[in-house]
Amino acid sequence: MESFNFLLFLAIILVSTKVLGIFSKKVKMPQVVGALVAGVILGPSVLNLVQMESDGNFLAYMAEIGVILLMFCAGLETDLSELKANGVASFIVAMCGVIVPLAGGFIAYALYFHVDVSSFHECMKAVFVGTVLTATSVSITVETLRELGHLKGKVGSTILGAAIIDDILGIIVLTIVTSLEDTSVNPATVFGKIALYFVVIAVIWFVLAKLKPFLESQDRLRRTAILALAFCFLMAYVSEEFFGIADITGAYFAGLMLCSMKIETYVNRRVEIPAYLIFSPVFFASIGMKTNLDGLNGSMILFSIILLVIAILSKVVGCGLGAKICKCTNKEALRIGVGMISRGEVALIVAQKGYQAGMLSDDLFAPIVLVVIVTTLITPILLSMVFKGEKPQDTPAAPAEGAGI
Repeated sequence: MESFNFLLFLAIILVSTKVLGIFSKKVKMPQVVGALVAGVILGPSVLNLVQMESDGNFLAYMAEIGVILLMFCAGLETDLSELKANGVASFIVAMCGVIVPLAGGFIAYALYFHVDVSSFHECMKAVFVGTVLTATSVSITVETLRELGHLKGKVGSTILGAAIIDDILGIIVLTIVTSLEDTSVNPATVFGKIALYFVVIAVIWFVLAKLKPFLESQDRLRRTAILALAFCFLMAYVSEEFFGIADITGAYFAGLMLCSMKIETYVNRRVEIPAYLIFSPVFFASIGMKTNLDGLNGSMILFSIILLVIAILSKVVGCGLGAKICKCTNKEALRIGVGMISRGEVALIVAQKGYQAGMLSDDLFAPIVLVVIVTTLITPILLSMVFKGEKPQDTPAAPAEGAGI
C-alpha cells in the first residue's frame, strides 16, 4: 500500500521550523537557528519523529532543491561590482581558510591518536581529517546575512566569493589526498575538469551578456521566472554531474549571471516564494535531522570537542588572517572568519568520499557529524553577535519579509 507519511512529515517540518523560527526572532537570534534546532529535535538525537530516508529520497531531494534555490537567490542578490572589487580578497581568504584548517585537523588527529609518522596510511588518515575541516558551506551564512541585511556588503561579498573558491580548492585537496591512496583517481583529469568548468562558465556568461537586451525585454513575464529557474537547475546539474563541482556552486553562478539584469528583481521575488514556503525549511531542518551521535563514547567525545574547537578557530583565524592581509579592519576580518565557520553538508560529502576510500573509520563519523551540526548551529548565532549594533546595508526583497522561516 502506498505510504503518505511524507505529507505528515512535511506538515511537522513546516510547523516546527516556523514556530521555533519565530521563537528565535523573539530572543534576538536569526530565524534560521530555530529551523536548525527544529531539525535536531525532530531527528534521531531527540524525538526521532522524522527520518530523511523514511519515504525513499523524497525529503532529501526537497532539501537539495531548497539549498539550490537558496544559493540561486544569493547569486541574484549579489552586488557584482562589490564581488569584483573583493575578488583578490576572496581568493586570499579562501587560501588561508583551507591551509589553516588542514594543518589544524592533521595536528589534532596525529597528536590525539599518537599517529606513527612512519606509517604512510596513518599519516594520510590524519591529513584527511584536516581535509574535512577545510570544507565551507555558506548556505546558512547566506540566510543569516540576508536576515541581518549584510548580504550585499563588503563582508557578504567576500564570504560568498571565498566560499566558491574554497569549494574548488577543497576539491583539489580532496583529489590529491584520495589519489595518493587510490591510484584509480587521476589528479590531472580532475584539474582539467575544473579548468574546463570555468571555460564553460565564461562562455555561458558571454552568451547571456549578448542576449541581455532581449532578456530584459521579457521582464515581468511568468515564463521569464520559469526559464530562469530551469537555467538554475540545469547549471546545478551540469556542475555536479559533468565537472564534479558542487551543485550549489552552479546555482550560485546561475544567479550571478542574471544579477545585473533588469529581470533580477522579478525572478528573485518569484523564486523566493516556493523557496521560503516549503523547500528552504526542509533543507534547514534536514541538517538537524542528520544528527545522530550514537557512535560517541568517552574517548571520541573528547576528540569531538578538540576537533570542534579546531574547526571553529581555524576558520576564524585562517580566514580572518586572509582578510587582514587584504587590509580589512579587525571587525571585518572577524566577521568574515565567523561567516566561514559553518561546514554543513559539504563536510559530510567530503567525509563520505574519505570513507569510501578507506581513510575514515566508522568511529570517526560521529565526531565529524557533531562538528558539522555544531558549527552550523553556532554560525548564525555568532554572526548576529559580531554584527550587533551595525546598521543593515541592504534590505530584503519584498516577499522575504513575510516569508521568513
